[in-house]
Amino acid sequence: MDRRALHAALVAARIPGGYYRIEGVHEPLPTPPDFLFVRRSGDGGWETGAYERGTYEVIARHPDEATACAHLLSLLV
Repeated sequence: MDRRALHAALVAARIPGGYYRIEGVHEPLPTPPDFLFVRRSGDGGWETGAYERGTYEVIARHPDEATACAHLLSLLV
């Protein structure tokens, strides 16, 4: 699963768009006060985590996009 497929799965599951941010695919504006996210990390891997009170907290690091997307999906569904 890539980021676009993840977004499609979340829309199909009727997860509100303000609950998550998918880098380059779904970036809600205005920025919600808290949400879960998937993004590229600085080392070429991927990260999933939570944004709360203006701070990003990484929950897990992943070797590839598919693993990161599957993790975010499991957190939201």
